[in-house]
Amino acid sequence: MKRVYITTVLTCVILMAAFIVFFRLVNLSGGRDSLKVGFVYDNDESTPYTYNFSLAKDAIEKKYGEKVEILTCSNVMDDEMEEPLRELAEEGCDIIFFNGYSKLVPELAPEYPDIQFCQTSYMDMNGKKTPANYHTFKGEAYQGRYVSGIAAGKKIAQMIDDGVITQDQALVGFVAAFPDSEVISGYTAFFLGISSVVPTARMEVSYTNTWSSYALEKSAAEKLIEDGCVIISQHTDTIGPAIACEDSPADKPVYFVGWGQSMSEVAPTTSLITSRICWEPYVLAAVDALMRGKSIEEVVTGNINGTDAYAGFEKGWVEMVDLNQQVMAPGTISSMNWAIEEFKRGNVDFVFRGAYTGVSIDDPSDTIDLRNGYIENANTSYPLFHYILSDAITIVE
Repeated sequence: MKRVYITTVLTCVILMAAFIVFFRLVNLSGGRDSLKVGFVYDNDESTPYTYNFSLAKDAIEKKYGEKVEILTCSNVMDDEMEEPLRELAEEGCDIIFFNGYSKLVPELAPEYPDIQFCQTSYMDMNGKKTPANYHTFKGEAYQGRYVSGIAAGKKIAQMIDDGVITQDQALVGFVAAFPDSEVISGYTAFFLGISSVVPTARMEVSYTNTWSSYALEKSAAEKLIEDGCVIISQHTDTIGPAIACEDSPADKPVYFVGWGQSMSEVAPTTSLITSRICWEPYVLAAVDALMRGKSIEEVVTGNINGTDAYAGFEKGWVEMVDLNQQVMAPGTISSMNWAIEEFKRGNVDFVFRGAYTGVSIDDPSDTIDLRNGYIENANTSYPLFHYILSDAITIVE
């Protein structure tokens, strides 16, 4: 009995020693069992863009529970970023995520070398020298825009077949924030998805010159509807355009295609589909990297260029949400699935391609012939297509 007892004690001692050595090795490699994570939002969770970004915070809480403490700052304008950033740093955050476009983040990051700063990209990062602890990331939004355009195109084709509109009434409206390449790339991909189904389609774009204004966005959508648009979409932050579609007269149906967050609750009879960037894969991988004592780019699965990361359907960074099967046209699902499978296989050159000429917003002498094609997000997470297809897309006041 004594031998058995001694053997048992020795086994326990050996196991305890092994565990101690293991945890010491983990600590030496930089791994940890808890983190403090900060989030800085440009709006609050009542707006679709910020709500969509906040799903990444929810995913952290679900996966890590009490191992992670999360601090959040909302309604932080880009030029007001310094104070909340310093507050989160002083609170001891190990990593901070930003969905705003402030240039202050990379400027302040070197002051806090032990903190990782992860910002949704707002400029071409290819070849840019940035602090080692500053990271950018974004889903390849044009892929979802194109697929939602297919759904919209199928609906327009159905309306033409049913005699609701004629071929020359295939007019699409887009409420856009600013005339920058991110917005232009998105609405161009959306239009090209539509025109792949309805070649006679045209688009009107109305800029609000702000990311978030319910009144301006709703008013812009209403004017587009007055112009005869039968599909409305947006790259702005509020539910205003969706409400405008839902409030349109029943005898003049107008359907809404969402961005970031499903609008089925506020526009149940007119919301067709939504595309969204999924922030969760990057954010979860970044937190996991710190937990394991690794660099973020070692753990993130996607296209990596320096500390810039991006991906599309193939890595789950983009997805389609809430297709309204009561509203959609026949054949919508199969057409969407074809495009999604092409994206997953890495075939992307069919999007920015067609018999269109684009004119640069910065230089009228700078044009692009889309018969030669264009590849978006080739080397950077930030969309760079900045040409207006002037033979098909009209900018309106």
